[in-house]
This record gives sequence, structure tokens and C-alpha cells, in this order.
Amino acid sequence: MNIPLTVRDNISAAPHRSLFLAGALQGVLTLLWWVFDLTGRYAIAGSATAWSIAPTWAHAFLMIYGFFPFFIFGFLFTTYPNWMNGDKVKPHEYMATSVLMVLGVVLFYVGLLTHKAIIIAGVELMLVGWGVAVYVLFRILLTTPAQDKRHARVISAALLMGWLGVAAYLFWLVTDSSAVLDFARHAGIWFFLLPIVLTVSHRMIPFFSSRVLDNYEMVRPFWMLWLMLAGIVTHGCLQWLELFAYLWIVDFPLAACAAYLSYHWGFMRSFQVSLLAVLHVSFAWLGVSMALYAVQSLIYLLSGSLLLGLAPLHALGIGFFAGMVLAMASRVTLGHSGRPLELDHFTWLLFLGFQATAVIRILADVVPVIAPILYVAVGFVWLICFVLWAAKYAPIYWRQRVDGKPG
Repeated sequence: MNIPLTVRDNISAAPHRSLFLAGALQGVLTLLWWVFDLTGRYAIAGSATAWSIAPTWAHAFLMIYGFFPFFIFGFLFTTYPNWMNGDKVKPHEYMATSVLMVLGVVLFYVGLLTHKAIIIAGVELMLVGWGVAVYVLFRILLTTPAQDKRHARVISAALLMGWLGVAAYLFWLVTDSSAVLDFARHAGIWFFLLPIVLTVSHRMIPFFSSRVLDNYEMVRPFWMLWLMLAGIVTHGCLQWLELFAYLWIVDFPLAACAAYLSYHWGFMRSFQVSLLAVLHVSFAWLGVSMALYAVQSLIYLLSGSLLLGLAPLHALGIGFFAGMVLAMASRVTLGHSGRPLELDHFTWLLFLGFQATAVIRILADVVPVIAPILYVAVGFVWLICFVLWAAKYAPIYWRQRVDGKPG
């Protein structure tokens, strides 16, 4: 298909455009596929489909490594040069990451329907595209003038762990080794996503709050960030080793630290500005999820039962990760398209819909009797909200800025 030159130029005009566009489309596709699988699996509509790999591990990969990274790379390609006064990322670099990862995801879906070998080829392309991004961001980190690079160093290390997680998943596809699959899924959450989203929150939420709230005192304790990162890595290692009875030792402090930051960053005051409130509400889910993990760990210590199932994971993944990524993406999209930094009522309602998906998914584990219905309900609510979000924001990525400026 011949794309008009102006559209092609607009998509490549800024680092976030192609990657956010890919993330928006992938957010729709991965949930559409998952809802299709669930409705067949639970005989709600049609029958179960035979995929080339287990759908649970396909879903995990598509969400952890095939959805969030598009928004993360689009954000970091934009902010790294600004944070460290470095050279702008070149168009051929961010477009290479975008194209390779998009082709990889496409092959992943094709392989699900046909043969695992095609999935392997897709993950290989994603690994190369991810490698390009890591190279570019590390180059900026290492070649810019000496200054405060604490946030960037943490994020860069987490990106490398994410690359290793994709490599481990590829190794599992080739060898069927359960050990590397365990590393891939735990590394993606605890060594990649959570360190990055927490660190970006630590840097950006107080900054954004200080710009719009009167008499705001910026609180950004680095000792607490280091403590939380250490707890996150420890949790990830304990989870990987299946030492669930000891998670509460680090999870209660993590929940307390998150609650402390939410309070001192001005959670209640944030509702004065809806574009700020979505960041604060999303961050609050971190404290909720770690509290759920801690309670579940204590119950396991006393009874040997993981009573809450995947409720803590989905509080973290849907509430914190998805909420924060979409809140940041909305803000970047508005700001870098020349539009006012104001969240309209429609987007606010969509954000509340995303919060509802987190609540419903938690209920599915708390009330397992009706879990299948709730699983499908979560998928449909998320899908509807994300289709509407993508329909609103995706066209911005192939159109010129409304203020006529480049980028």
C-alpha cells in the first residue's frame, strides 16, 4: 500500500510518533486476540483454538515485551536527550527500532496461527530492534557531559534486563526449557518494567506536580528509590525461586514506601488537575499491589495457599503499569502535538474504565466461582476502552502538529 508522503513524514517526524502508534495498535490487537482465546476456551462463544504455543505464555509475552516497550522506547527516545543535554535520537535509529519490533509482533501473531518457527523469527526481530534502542540510549547515557544521571542509569540497566528477558523467552521457544521461561516472565516484571516505571514516576510525578500545584514542595528522596529498587529486585529473585513465604519481608516496606510517596507527592491535591491526577492514581496502585503481595505471602506462610491468585500481579500490571504508561503517553501526545496540556472529560472517563478493569480482574481471583465470566469481562472492558483511546490519539501520530512546529 502506498502511504502518502506527508503521512510517512509525519510518522517519522519525532521519536514517539511511530512507537506510540505501534503501541496503540498493539494494545488493541493483543486484547482482541486474548478475548477471542478466552471466549473460546470457556465456551462462551465458539470453541477453543489450537495455538502453536501455550496461550498463557503468549499473552504474557505480548503484554510484557510486546506492548509496554513501544511506549517506553517512544518516551525514552524523547526524554533521554532532554534529561542529559545529549544529541537528539536520529530518525533512522528510532524508526529502525519501531519497524523491527512491529515486524516481530506481526510474525508472532502469524506464528500463533501457523508454526512456532515463525514466532521464533518474530522474537528474533524484536530482539534486534530492542538492541538498537538499548545501544542508542546507552550511547546518550555514556557520551553526555557529567551530571545527575541517576534515573537514567537505573532505567538503562532495566532496559538491558528486558533485552535479556526477551532473549530468555527466545531460548525457551527453541529449547522448551521451563527454567529460562521462568526467568523471562519474572525478569520482565521485576527487573525490567517495575524498575523503569517506578524510576520514571520518581523523576516525573513531583516535577509535573510542581508545575501546576501552588505552593508545592517537591519531595524526591533518592534513598527511598534505592531502597525500593533493592526490594523489587529481592522480590523478583524470591518469586523466581518460588520462595513465596518470604515475600512479605520486602513487600510490606515496598507498600509503605509507595504510600509515603503518594501522600507527599500530593495524591489528594492532584485531583485539581485531571492530567496530573491520572499519574497519581496510577502510582497509588503500586502501594495496593505490594500490600496484596505481602498479605498473600503471609497467608501462604501460615496455610501454604496462594489465596489471592494473580490478583496482586494484575493490580500491578493493569493498575500501575498500564495506568502509568497510558497517562504518560496521553501527556506526551498532547504536549508534542502542540495541543494544550489538558485532559478532556472523554479521556478521563476512559482512564476510569482502565481502573475498572484492574478492579474486576482482582475480583476474578478473590471470587473464583465467577472467574471465567470476569476474565472475559475484563478483556472486553479493556478492549473497548483501548479502542476508544486509540481512535482518539492514534490519528495524532500521522498528522502535523496543530501549532505548525516541526516534530
